[in-house]
Parts: sequence; structure tokens; C-alpha cells
Amino acid sequence: MKAHGGKRQGAGRKAGSGKYGEATVAMRVPKSLLDEIKGFVRVKRVQRQTIPLFMASVPAGTPQNLEDHVEDYIDLNEFFIRDPEETFMVTANGESMTGANIKSGDTLIVDRAIEPVNGHIVIAFVNGNLTVKTLRKTSGGIVLQPENKAYEPIAVTKKDGLHIWGVVTHIIHKSA
Repeated sequence: MKAHGGKRQGAGRKAGSGKYGEATVAMRVPKSLLDEIKGFVRVKRVQRQTIPLFMASVPAGTPQNLEDHVEDYIDLNEFFIRDPEETFMVTANGESMTGANIKSGDTLIVDRAIEPVNGHIVIAFVNGNLTVKTLRKTSGGIVLQPENKAYEPIAVTKKDGLHIWGVVTHIIHKSA
């Protein structure tokens, strides 16, 4: 029997015994970045609620009564989220992605289960910082491309420690 390290029979929390009644997954992060990463991740659990889905279009001219046109009630989680266990939301900050219609203050829905490919908008952790950029895979390597000409692309090297946190699947804008 080993004195330390490795899996030991009967060690650890029993499956399903935690707060959420399900298995847990370990995530390793550099100790020096732990507080910073915790600052980025604020998890809030909300109750699911359905809202009406109107199949009728909204006229830009003469007003109509829409209540007669309720087709169904939808849960926005089901509408926008493919894999709840692998999805998170984050708020965009800055102007580097305005050409991709991402404005400062927008809410981004991000799916960790999607394999990032060339052209995807991703949340990336590079050089100790989080950023949202378009992923470009070139013959010279990986580039994190801003969608605003006022910002420079980030050419990623192996020493930069790139980690893609997920692919942006939806952008939620506030209208007012």
C-alpha cells in the first residue's frame, strides 16, 4: 500500500452525498491564480421559469392583441442551453469584439462541451488573463483575433499557457 498519493479504497466523499446530490469533478488551477479565478466565477442557481412563446409576428404598424396567439410556454434554459452541466454565462467587458456584435455589458452564454474550431468566438485564458476573442488557427499557430481594428491580435505561443474555457453560443444584449 502506498503511503501517499493515488486513489485509495474508501477515500473521499461518497458519490451523490454532496450539496447537489451528484458526482463532482476536480479542476486544477495554479495556486497563484486561485483568488483571481474565483473572482471570475460567481455561480448563482436560479429556479426555472417558463415564459410564453408567441408565434405571431409583432407588427411595426397597427397594434394587435397577442394574447390570442400564445403557441406554447418555453423554458429559456432549454431554448438557449444544450448541455446545462457544461454551460456558463459571463459578462463581456470592453470594446474589442464590437465587430462580432459583442458590446461591453452583454451576457455571453458559453458551452464548454463544444470543441473550439477556427472561427469560433471563445472565452480563453491566456497569459494569466481571461478574454473573449475569435479563435484563428493558422499555419503559424493560434491567434486570438479581436473584432475591432483598434485592438491587436494575440499570437499565442506554447509558453503563454492557453486554455479555452468554452465557445460562445449566444449573446444577450440589453435593449435599454
